[in-house]
Parts: sequence; C-alpha cells; structure tokens
Amino acid sequence: MKFRHRQPRDNFRVNLTPLIDTVFLLLIFFMMTTTFNRESQLKISLPEASVEHPTEQQEFIRIIINEHGEYAINDLEHSLINPQLETLTRALKKAAGENKNPPLLISADKNAPHYAVVRALEAARNLGFAHLSFEAQQRPLEK
Repeated sequence: MKFRHRQPRDNFRVNLTPLIDTVFLLLIFFMMTTTFNRESQLKISLPEASVEHPTEQQEFIRIIINEHGEYAINDLEHSLINPQLETLTRALKKAAGENKNPPLLISADKNAPHYAVVRALEAARNLGFAHLSFEAQQRPLEK
C-alpha cells in the first residue's frame, strides 16, 4: 500500500481587520470618556473681611505666623524655637493655662505658607480648642 504524502498548506492567514477595528473603537471610547483638569483656568474671588468691633474685650490667644512660616504666641518679639507641631502645641497649652477652650485668633501674613496655617489649626484641634478666628486687615474705602 502506497500512502501519499500530503504537503501542509501554508495558506493559513489571520484576518487582522476585526482586531484593528476593536482597537480603534476602544481608543475612541477612552478619548471620549476622559476628563481633563482645568485647575489653571479656575478663577476664584476670596471674601473680604468686614469690620466688627466686639462689645466686650475677651482674653484670646493670638497665633502670629510670619511670611517664613515662623510662629509667635501673643507677642511679636518672642518667636517659637522651631515651627514643629509639638512645639506649637506646647506653647498653646502653656498660653491657655487653666482655660480649657480659649478663643484663638490666627494672624497670618498674606505670604505665609499654607502649611503653616494648617499646622496652627491642627495644634488647636489637638488641644480641643474650638473657638477660632482669623485676623484680617480692612481694605481702605475707595473714593
């Protein structure tokens, strides 16, 4: 018996057209569903402070933050040794004395770093102080 040897066919081809169509559809889908941040185009108007004269003079603790992020408590001439959270917390606790929840006045320079103000708020929160105010300069009246 004589068997015939068959030659293997090399006609096997993969049709790539459906794969390319699928890739393009996915590309279009992701391009259409992507959102882009436009934070650089965001314009905000900050509120201005109004003048309020308290009827009674309260004893408050004033946290002063200069443009370099350095702190002082109640006195401009005596700044804290370092701007660490622990140092600021100890100074606030010492200034508060027996008062468990004294009113705080945060007086930050307009060029003070944001982290310095947040650190002052964090120190007040750690001590349980809830009466916080920010000091602002009144704008001169326009004529």
